[in-house]
Formats: sequence, C-alpha cells, structure tokens
Amino acid sequence: MQMPQPVIETNLGGLELLNRGKVRDMYALDDSLLIVTTDRISAYDSVLGSGIPWKGQVLTHLTRFWLDYLSSLTPHHLITTDVDKMGEALAPYRDVLLGRTMLVKRADVLPVECVVRGYLAGSGWRGYQEDGTVCGVKLPEGLRESDKLPEPIFTPATKAETGHDENISFERMCEIVGEQMARRMRERSLAIYNRASDYAAERGVIICDTKFEWGLVAGELTLVDEVLTPDSSRFWPADTYEPGGPQLSYDKQFVRDWLDESGWDHQPPAPKLPVEVVRKTAEKYLQACRELTGASPAD
Repeated sequence: MQMPQPVIETNLGGLELLNRGKVRDMYALDDSLLIVTTDRISAYDSVLGSGIPWKGQVLTHLTRFWLDYLSSLTPHHLITTDVDKMGEALAPYRDVLLGRTMLVKRADVLPVECVVRGYLAGSGWRGYQEDGTVCGVKLPEGLRESDKLPEPIFTPATKAETGHDENISFERMCEIVGEQMARRMRERSLAIYNRASDYAAERGVIICDTKFEWGLVAGELTLVDEVLTPDSSRFWPADTYEPGGPQLSYDKQFVRDWLDESGWDHQPPAPKLPVEVVRKTAEKYLQACRELTGASPAD
C-alpha cells in the first residue's frame, strides 16, 4: 500500500487560527468554525514526531457518518464537510482540506467528557480491581478484564488541557453543569452509545467504550467534536473477542507498543516512528473505517 504524505500542520493564510490541538486545527470562518483534522498522532499526552497517513480523513469520515446516522437522537454541530461549499476563501487550500475538514456551528462547549462504557477495560478495569467500582458505579463481583457489563454505564470525566482527564462521579458532574443538564447529557450519551453499538455489532465490531462532547448552540444541547472514532473510542473486532485479558483493537496500539519498547521516557520531544509502525497504524484506522461504513479514504 502506497501511503500519501501526512498532513502535520495547516496554515490557511488570512484565516484566524483559534486553536491548534493535538490533532485538530480550528479556524474562525465568519460566524462558524472550521475544524481541520490533521494526521498528527499523540500518545502519552505528547504529539509524536510522525504523522499517520489518512488518519485525519478517517476521523472526519467516521464523524460525518455517525452524525448523520444518529441525527434522529440529537442535534449536532456539523454544517458540511464539502469544502466546495465552505466559501471561496478556502479555494487555494482545497487539496489540503479535502476529506479532513468540517464546517460547524459555534457552540459553548460544556466542560465534561461524557464517557460510556459497555465493557470493562482501561481505567475502568483498573478501578474495578481496586474496589469493585468504576467512577463510583458499583459493579458485580467476579468480572474479568474485557467482560461485557450487565448494561452500559455512564462515567464522566473532567476535561484537561494537558495531562490525563480525571474521572469524576455523576454527583460531581451535577455540581459542574447542573443536575438537569447532567441528566440530559447522560441520557443522550447512553442512547447514542446503544444505537451505535447495535449498528457496529451487525458489522462485526464491538464498541468497548467511547466519549462524547456536548455544547450549547442557541441554548440547545448539541453533540460536538469527533464522534465514535478510533481516537475517541475502543473498537474491538468481534471475531477475536475473548474476555479475560486485553483485546486486539482498531487504534494506535502499534504506536504505544513501539514507544514502550523504545525506551522513551514520555517527555518531549517525542520520537519519530518507524515506517512499519506508521503503516500498520494507518491500516488499522482504515480497516475500522471500512468495517463500520463500508468504505475508507484510501479506497
């Protein structure tokens, strides 16, 4: 598979750059926002010295797919992903923006990550081993790593600019955004997870867990940011699923494994990745996209 040159950073001339995150560059465009998803990849809270070809296009493709599929459950912020409909100011940058750009409504983003877990993994598994709970949610005894939970659970987290997000209780979430808003966010997050999980299961993919972001657009609770991508979710192939330990996944595990073996101390600057690790990671992102939507940006 021949890989294109990854897009690491964007520069859109006279447009105001509002934020350059680990993966996304956000610009002001009239009364809307332009979100450009680059091919940057992060691990251990650092942006690595290599990009992953097609990554930004995969994340955008999946987000657009899910927002359309889930639109009957909630309003969302997406206006269009068609660069040709975003105005003449972007015409000089069309080749860079194509397939990786969303024009979205401006939203007042609520400062809580809405995490939904359907299986016991990651920090949830670590918490369960300590005291039988996940973010204050009591679970049955005797569960194994990667076991399916009796029902999906909602485990919010505070958002952090740097470092890891911190898991919080639902009661703490109520203090941050208000009880009524917290209940609405929990209800919608669980409904979206359940609808998406059923869809994915029909296509041989398990959605272990995921996180959503919500904001207010003209006072209306609105789904924002990326949705159900390999960066915001754990996707497992159903045909290799076997509880009792870690699972194969459609994400950047090849990157984490190489970093763990490289001797890097997790302090900047992050190292560049070998070509083979980049290739395998790109293939995983593309495979997840194909399994869930039937196509990928590389097809």
